[in-house]
Amino acid sequence: MAKDRDEETGKYTETYPRESFISALDSLEGAASTQEIADEVGCAYRTAHAKLSTLEQENKISSRKVGNSKLWMSNSSV
Repeated sequence: MAKDRDEETGKYTETYPRESFISALDSLEGAASTQEIADEVGCAYRTAHAKLSTLEQENKISSRKVGNSKLWMSNSSV
């Protein structure tokens, strides 16, 4: 599958923008598992986990361990 490029800059465009993960989390009532968010966005589990981890490092969302899983939470619901 070929990646799309921005016509002006020539840079590759992001297939799954970070904002889509925040929106998915909000639509899932502010707290959800990685798989639930991946399903909502329509991406692979690994893609979702990587994007969510980046968002957490940027303090845009937070997480906590629940059993063997992570529960991701929007900062507005913390």
